[in-house]
Amino acid sequence: MPYLLKTEPTVYSFADLQRDDTTIWDGVANPVALKHLRSMKPGEHLVIYHTGDEKSAVGAATVVSVDTSDEKNPQVRIKVGKPLAKPVTLAEVKANKLFADSPLVRQGRLSVVPLTDAQHKFLISR
Repeated sequence: MPYLLKTEPTVYSFADLQRDDTTIWDGVANPVALKHLRSMKPGEHLVIYHTGDEKSAVGAATVVSVDTSDEKNPQVRIKVGKPLAKPVTLAEVKANKLFADSPLVRQGRLSVVPLTDAQHKFLISR
């Protein structure tokens, strides 16, 4: 299952991930978002989304490993992928029927959002 990971670009941006190549995705406190992190599997596709003033999907990544030994702080290592050819704004997402029932639209503060394959394809192929 693909996922969308939200990050404030002034804290940790896609450019930072490009520089680092891999990172542990942390700083997640919401119980639903933590559940999504714990359910991730190596090899799953990710979309990195910048919050704040940008509000757009900007790049791709992949899950490298998942350590759930600490339930309150799962350690999900991700590896950078390619930047999106064109960022996909929240307005574009909201205008697309594919996202009508998505937590990305319905639960704006959720930092780890599951995506359908069709949603993932829409975001990365723009």
